[in-house]
Amino acid sequence: MKKIYLIRHAKSSWSEKGMNDFDRPLNKQGKKDLHFMANRLKGFGIKPDLILSSTAKRAQKSAKAIAEIIKYNIDKIAFNDSLYDSSYTAYRYLLDTLNDKLKSIFIVGHNPTLTEMGERLSGAILTNIPTCSIVCIEFDVKSFKDIEEDSGKILFFDYPKKHNIY
Repeated sequence: MKKIYLIRHAKSSWSEKGMNDFDRPLNKQGKKDLHFMANRLKGFGIKPDLILSSTAKRAQKSAKAIAEIIKYNIDKIAFNDSLYDSSYTAYRYLLDTLNDKLKSIFIVGHNPTLTEMGERLSGAILTNIPTCSIVCIEFDVKSFKDIEEDSGKILFFDYPKKHNIY
């Protein structure tokens, strides 16, 4: 069995005009949501074998904050350029390169690719994975290379607004 947790970065700031999209930081609400969602993971004892993250500032900050709260070694986060402004094909390629010893991974990334991944891998209609959401998909395979479209089962889809923390 393999599990993939698709995690969209927390809300980012648009306050600085002319700032490059890649460099946008988290905003106040994003930090609050991130703390809440990471503590939910911790409360359920969810800790991955590997965290993969986009190199965009907001994704890096999200991945590091989650890692800190769930007690995952921040130095072991794999930051990957191909998770920013990328495609389903690039994400799939990354999955195909993973070590079979890994059982569960977090992918901290961006829309629209995260939503496309969730839909294509599970066969579900997700429409949109909001900021700071977590979608957990389980696969009955021994290797990430063996994952096929529509083969995953969504175990949960959690997001801050679901809990009325606003």
